[in-house]
Amino acid sequence: MSEPFDPRTPVLVGVGQLSNRVDRGAPPLEPADLMVEALRRAEADTGRPGVLASVDVVRVVNLLSWRYVNPAALVAERVGAHPRETGLTTMGGNYVQAVLNRSALDILEGRADLVALCGAEAWRTRTAARRTETDLGWTVQPPETAPPVVFGDDTPLSNDDEIALGLFLPVILYPMFDVALRAREGLSVEEHRRVIAELWSRFSEVAATNPHAWIRRAYSPGEIATPSAENRMVGFPYTKLMNSNNAVEQGAGLLLCAAERARELGIPRERWVFVHSGADAHDHYHMTNRADLCSSPAIRATGRSALDLAGIGVDDLAHVDLYSCFPSAVRVAARELGLGLDRQLTVTGGLTYAGGPWNNYVMHAIATMVGVLRDDPGARGLCTANGGWLTKHAMGVYSTEAPPAGRFRWADCQAEVDAGPRREGAPGHDGPVTIEAYTVVHGRDGEREKAHLATLTPDGRRAWAVSEDADLLLALETEEFVGRTATRRADAVVHVG
Repeated sequence: MSEPFDPRTPVLVGVGQLSNRVDRGAPPLEPADLMVEALRRAEADTGRPGVLASVDVVRVVNLLSWRYVNPAALVAERVGAHPRETGLTTMGGNYVQAVLNRSALDILEGRADLVALCGAEAWRTRTAARRTETDLGWTVQPPETAPPVVFGDDTPLSNDDEIALGLFLPVILYPMFDVALRAREGLSVEEHRRVIAELWSRFSEVAATNPHAWIRRAYSPGEIATPSAENRMVGFPYTKLMNSNNAVEQGAGLLLCAAERARELGIPRERWVFVHSGADAHDHYHMTNRADLCSSPAIRATGRSALDLAGIGVDDLAHVDLYSCFPSAVRVAARELGLGLDRQLTVTGGLTYAGGPWNNYVMHAIATMVGVLRDDPGARGLCTANGGWLTKHAMGVYSTEAPPAGRFRWADCQAEVDAGPRREGAPGHDGPVTIEAYTVVHGRDGEREKAHLATLTPDGRRAWAVSEDADLLLALETEEFVGRTATRRADAVVHVG
């Protein structure tokens, strides 16, 4: 008896990923060739040679180590495809899942039949070449190359006041989110350090079994939490082993098509993984305007919608991969989704250990999730994606079984998020404040350099602050300062005590 589902419902039929170990002597590959190899592996994964020639849409996730005019056109040419559309996302780690959601809708509604999604990063090679002023000889497309269709938006994620204080670096912002969450949970500094180290230790254990992970080693909580020459403190409370690892050479590709197209191509049913549902939204773009720094209304809304559209609850999820650039990203998402930290929250090992190829990590997460679900028929898996500083979010629910609604379903949750509370900024505030969150930035030599603090004025506006006072920097790492009163000058320098 055939399964009751819309023949246009989208299914993932092939996945491919690779880590090019240039750190172990492998010859460098330019990003286009990493994407080509990933898609060839995805074609082999379908079990049917020649599938790539049938691709009618190619979409690439925008990354940092290349400057192609239209990378999707370049990849299509090299794999022998003749797509009617080539696309490119804007910047953001959410866009793998977001463009997959868009592609699933395009397939469902007849605008596409077989979509190739891919991305690749060769950051180690690119940065080494810059240091030595080496010409890598990578492909340069002529300026007259037809441009891709652009997916996503380029709304600035920081306002002028935030940029002036350096608040546009993830290594500064994500630690602040975790300090705010630590205070919300009532944890001491040491209890919090233990919680995040234990969480990241479990992530490293998964990476140790992942053949595509960049760092295949399980670390103990003590190794992760303790600063050392090899594991320096970066932005308190995060050591290097709690930060996303972007010094990787990785590529991944996905093949998504209508179920009826999969049948026409002769792709075995056991290779299919259905996309049940998806949802997208972003939190207030500027951190100044967020109601607090330890929650995400967009994750809450998109998570609830994706699960509702899939006809399941959070307890029905057998496998989860939460976007994991830093522990706070996982901890905030887990709280918003209703997932306990005691369960496994990654299928790859996360961006620290499996690898953080800038915007393309989720391509690897979805590729890995497909394999996990094929090995666990009927189970449901959730992948989350995050761009910016807990800013842009996308969700996807997957299973080898057809969706209960018989077709893919998607929700735009933006109106709900926009209707939520927001704060105003107070960039020129001179007077009393209450400390809301903070981090202490360390240099490469391990020395404390500067504290960044989020503070609230008596009337509830947010005012960012800084300090280079050595005594305060030390105290911030040993005592709880969230909730303490302080004095902020108009130039943003804060005095506590």
